[in-house]
Amino acid sequence: MTKRFKLIDLDCANCAAKMEHAIKKLDGVQDAAVSFMTQRLTVEADDARFEAIMDQIEQVCKRVEPDCRIVRQ
Repeated sequence: MTKRFKLIDLDCANCAAKMEHAIKKLDGVQDAAVSFMTQRLTVEADDARFEAIMDQIEQVCKRVEPDCRIVRQ
């Protein structure tokens, strides 16, 4: 399953690259892209565990950029 999310308060392109690199290493993530320009996160991950994987992604993002939030709807 591929989903796109809006990012709020992502402040630098370097942080976006660090987030993308870390997210791609998570178990169950097939692909991920973090765009600083559009403030978007695109994640392709295992359908059955998608919500649990998103929880891990939020933790990764908080570690890299503490003020950044992912809008999950």
